[in-house]
Amino acid sequence: MAAATARAAVNRSRTLGAAVAAAIGLTLLTGCGSSDAGAVPDGWGKLDTKSLSVGYPKDKGYKEQSVADRSKSNAAVALKTEGGLRTGMVSVQLDFATGVDDAGEAAAAAGAGIGLGATRKATSDVRLAGEESARDARRIDYEFTSSGKEQTPASGTRMTGVVVAGVDSKDVPFAIRINAVKGSLSAKDLDAFVGSITVK
Repeated sequence: MAAATARAAVNRSRTLGAAVAAAIGLTLLTGCGSSDAGAVPDGWGKLDTKSLSVGYPKDKGYKEQSVADRSKSNAAVALKTEGGLRTGMVSVQLDFATGVDDAGEAAAAAGAGIGLGATRKATSDVRLAGEESARDARRIDYEFTSSGKEQTPASGTRMTGVVVAGVDSKDVPFAIRINAVKGSLSAKDLDAFVGSITVK
C-alpha cells in the first residue's frame, strides 16, 4: 500500500514537472508575453526598411511607392490617391537629423517638420515592438490644413497626422508619419498604425 502511494506521488510530481516545463517553454517562445514584431492588421501592407517596418492601410487604397517615384528624403512611402490628389500618405524617414540620441530628441526634430499652422492634439511615450534597445519612441498626434499644392487636397481641407519618432538599435533616428484627410482614418486605424511598427 505504501509503495503504491509512493508511486502515485512520483507520477503526480512528474506530471506537475512536465506541465511547469511546458509553461516555461511557452513563455520563452513567446518572449515573456511580448511580441517580437508589430501586429500588422489583416488587409494591410507593410513597408520594410533597414531600421524598421511599418504597416499601412492597403485595404483603404494605400499603395507602396517605387524607389524611382518617391522623394529621396524618404526611405519608404505608401500613398492613397483619389481623383489625382494625394489624400493619404505613410512615410518613413531615416537619419533625418544630426545630434539625435534618444526618442525625445528625435521627436523634437520630427515635430519641427510638422509645419506652421499645425495643431498638436497629443504627445505620448510609446513602446514599439522589436529590438529592446530601440523600443522607446514618442508619438505626436496633430491636425493641419492642406495647402492645395503639389496634388494635395483642396486648400482648407483638414488633415489628420501622427508621427512616431525614435532611434533604432544602431542609433539611427527615424520618423514615421501617417497623414490623411480628417475622418478617413479612425482612431483605431491610427493606433493600429503605431502598433504595426517593428524597430530593428
